[in-house]
Amino acid sequence: MTGTHVQARAQHRWAGLGVLVLAVTLVALDATVLSLAIPSISETLRPSGTQLLWIGDTYSFVLAGLLVSMGALSDRIGRKRLLLLGSTAFGAASVLAAYAPSPGWLILARALLGVAGATIMPSTLSLIRALFPDARERATAIGIWGAGATAGAALGPLVGGVLLEHFWWGSVFLLNLPVLALLLALGAWLLPESRDPRPGRWDVASVALSMAGVIGVVYAVKEAAAHGPFTHWTIPVSFAVGAAALVLFVRRQLRLDTPLLDVRLFADRRFTAAVVATLTSLIGLSGVIFFMSQYLQLVRGMSPLAAGIAELPAFAGAVAGGLLTARAARRFGARATLTAGLLAMGAGIAVLGLLHRDSTYLLLGTSFLAAGTAEGVVYTLASDLVLGSAPAEKSGAASAVSETAYELGTALGIALVGSAVTAIYAGALTVPEGVSAEGAAQARESIGGAVDAAAALPGPLGTRLLDGAELAFVHGVNTAAWLAAALLLTAAATSWLLLRTRRPARREEGRPAPAEARPAPRTHEPVH
Repeated sequence: MTGTHVQARAQHRWAGLGVLVLAVTLVALDATVLSLAIPSISETLRPSGTQLLWIGDTYSFVLAGLLVSMGALSDRIGRKRLLLLGSTAFGAASVLAAYAPSPGWLILARALLGVAGATIMPSTLSLIRALFPDARERATAIGIWGAGATAGAALGPLVGGVLLEHFWWGSVFLLNLPVLALLLALGAWLLPESRDPRPGRWDVASVALSMAGVIGVVYAVKEAAAHGPFTHWTIPVSFAVGAAALVLFVRRQLRLDTPLLDVRLFADRRFTAAVVATLTSLIGLSGVIFFMSQYLQLVRGMSPLAAGIAELPAFAGAVAGGLLTARAARRFGARATLTAGLLAMGAGIAVLGLLHRDSTYLLLGTSFLAAGTAEGVVYTLASDLVLGSAPAEKSGAASAVSETAYELGTALGIALVGSAVTAIYAGALTVPEGVSAEGAAQARESIGGAVDAAAALPGPLGTRLLDGAELAFVHGVNTAAWLAAALLLTAAATSWLLLRTRRPARREEGRPAPAEARPAPRTHEPVH
C-alpha cells in the first residue's frame, strides 16, 4: 500500500469522524436547545407546570428507554443503516414539533424525536470503533466525539437564543433540517457499514421490558419529586411495575444466548464507574441548564440571546474538556481524572448555592465554566472506558449503555432538579393580599406563571407578587444546586472506590491503552 493511499484512508477516517460528531452534536443540542424557549412556549401554548416539565424531558425519557434496544438493533441490521434511517425520522419529527398547536402535540412530537434520536446515538460511538481500530487514535477520536456531545448540550441555549431573538419558538426545531440533510449526504459517502456477524435474534420481550422498566421508574421518581411519593396511586404503582420490569429484564438477559444487553459487563468495575459518572454528571449539568435559563430570563430580565451568551462558558469549557481528556488520562490515570472531573463539577454547581437576584456575572461565569469543562472530561473519559470494556462485535449495545446513562441523566436532571426547584418555589412563595385565588394558583405553578399573573395586576400589587416570586425561585435554585453538588461529590467517591484496582493494560495492535489500566477490547473486523 503506497504512502499516498494510507494518507487518503486516514483522511477518510477523520472526515467520517466529522460526520459522527455532527450527528451526536445535533442530538445533544436538541436536548437543551428548548430550554430558552420555555418562556415563549409558556406564553403561546399555555401549558401547566407539569406539562412544561414533560415538554422539557419527554425527549430524554424516550431516548433513555429505547437506547439499549436500538444499540442492539444497530449491531444486527448495521450501524450506518440505522444512523441514516434515524436521521431521516429525526427530520420528520422536527417538523411536527416546530408547528405544534398545543402542549399535548408538542409532548408527542418530542417523544417521536426521542425515538429517532435513539437510533442515532449508539451508532455514532460504535462506528468510531470501526473507523479507528488503533487504540491511541481511537482515544483521540472519542475525545473529539465527546467534545461534540457535551458542546452540543452546552451550545443549545446559545443557538436557541439566537433563533428566538428573530423567530418564533418552533425555529429551534427547524434548525435540524439543513444539518440533517448534510449528515445524510456525507454519511452515505464517508461512513463504513459495521455490524455483528453473529447477532442472534432481536428479543422483542427484552425490548418491552427495558422500555417499561426505564420509563416506569423514571416517571415515578419524577412525579414523587414534584408532588410526593404517595399523592396519587399511579406513582407507587409505576415504580413497582418499572422496578419489576427491570428485574425481569436482567434475569432474561442472563438466560439468553444472545442478550439484548450483556449485563455481565457491569461486573467490570471500570464499566460500572463510567456509567455512574455519566449518569450523575448529566443530572447536574442538565438541571443547571434548565433552571438557569429561566433565572437569566425571568429573574434577571435578559433576552433569550443574552441568556444564551451568558451560558457560553459552559460550551467553551465542554469543548476544551473533551479535547484534553485523553492527554489527562494518560498523564494522571483514568481514576484520578474521572474523580477530579466529578469533584470539579460538583464544586462548580455548588457555587450556585450562593446565587442572589443581583449576583455578579463573575459568579455565574465561573460556575458555567467549571461545570462545562468538568462535564467534557467526565463524559469523554466515561465513553472511552465503556467502549473499551466490550468486545468489538457488541460495541453498539455497549455504547447504548453509555448513551442511556447520558439521556437518563439529562431526563432525571430536568425531572428531579426541575421538580425540586418548582416544589421549593411553590412552598416559599408568599402571595400578597389582593391577588385573586386564580392569580395565586397561576403564580405558584411556575416563575413564568408568576410573571404573567403580575403583569395582569395593578402596578404596586404586581411588583410585590413578582418580587416574592423572584426571591422564592432563587431560593429554590440555591437548594437544588446544593443537592446536585452533593450528588456529584457522592459520585466522585464512588468512582474512586470502583477504580481503585489497578490492572495491567493489554496491548491492542501494538499500541498502549489510552486510559490507566483500561483493558483493551477484543477486536473484530467491521463489515464493509
